[in-house]
Amino acid sequence: MQVIFESRDAAATPMRDMSIERVRFVLRRIATLVPRAKVQFSDVNGPRGGVDKRCQVELSTQAAGTVVIASLAHDWRTALDRSLTRASRVLMRSVQRNQKPKRGLRLSRLTVPGGANE
Repeated sequence: MQVIFESRDAAATPMRDMSIERVRFVLRRIATLVPRAKVQFSDVNGPRGGVDKRCQVELSTQAAGTVVIASLAHDWRTALDRSLTRASRVLMRSVQRNQKPKRGLRLSRLTVPGGANE
């Protein structure tokens, strides 16, 4: 799995290695479904403080398309963990939805041309 880290804020740069490790750890069971993950950090308010650390996680998949989740928190780690939790939950739900057969559909008997079923 390829993990891309982006941040325009210099304070988030030390979070790079930890973020990549967290993404790989959280998505370890579904890593075959996610060939590329992108993590973006940004500081919404700048130096004013408050709940302004934004983490956006983008998971690109073949089965479910692209899943993009963003979250705000007081610190980078919390924002990352919230985004990863929601993104993995949304991805699993959409994959399971695609795998389930439609309710009420039944397989008809197999008909063989020229066989006993005709």
